[in-house]
Amino acid sequence: MGLTKTEIFTEEQNRMADLAKAFAHPARVAILQLLVSRKACVCGDLVDELNLAQATVSQHLKELKRIGIIQGEINPPRVCYCINPPVWEEAQRVFGAIFNTFVPMTVTCC
Repeated sequence: MGLTKTEIFTEEQNRMADLAKAFAHPARVAILQLLVSRKACVCGDLVDELNLAQATVSQHLKELKRIGIIQGEINPPRVCYCINPPVWEEAQRVFGAIFNTFVPMTVTCC
């Protein structure tokens, strides 16, 4: 299988794909939903709340943090996470822009 040629796409397309990764796994969606519903930082109880293994939750948190859609603060032994508002707004903007450009055709194409 060939390598992904991300360099042939625009910076905006690559960023949109990165943001889409945040929503590309149900565990990450569940984490985001939990953080959004709390409207505050969540410290340490994500594993209990999601009924997933610690390693699984950690892996998904790492990916969400890499993308920037969440932010975390490490104060051993606790780690607190919350939504990163500027990146959340960026995701709303870029996905809204593409969804809002679609105009249903009056004639069925397929």
